Amino acid sequence: MRKMLPIMALLALLAFTPSFSATANAQQAPQQTTAKPYHPGPVWDIGFIRVKAGMDDRYMRYLADEWKREQEGLKKAGYVLDYKVIQTEAHSPQDYNVMLMTEFKDLASLEANEDKMEALSQQMFGGTSKIEGGYQDRASYREVMGDRLGREIILEPKTAGK
Repeated sequence: MRKMLPIMALLALLAFTPSFSATANAQQAPQQTTAKPYHPGPVWDIGFIRVKAGMDDRYMRYLADEWKREQEGLKKAGYVLDYKVIQTEAHSPQDYNVMLMTEFKDLASLEANEDKMEALSQQMFGGTSKIEGGYQDRASYREVMGDRLGREIILEPKTAGK
């Protein structure tokens, strides 16, 4: 029985050695890189607006006319990809109840086209004094609570060409 014990120990060691060396080789092999299951998408400029009580219809008429005309002009010129208006409930008297969203291809194109977009707006609405007058008029029925730039995240792996 004593002679069998070293043989059994040797057999056990040999049985263990192949799996150990396979595990060691697997740990040393370079890991495959896999694409992330998401990628950065377009940039959104989001304005947060608080429409004053009883002035929703007036503000929506402005959005459906002048604001939409400006967004369509910017879109036709290729400066913006899309735009949206989202109405929501305010959670306090100091909270926004409308979001104005404008989609840009990326931050670089937004920055590169700022002067061109400004010039187009000036042309569409008759210059700085008329644009400023519009801001003053709208201040009577809405308040700009803030503005944010955000990057959309596309929940798909990035493919070539994107």
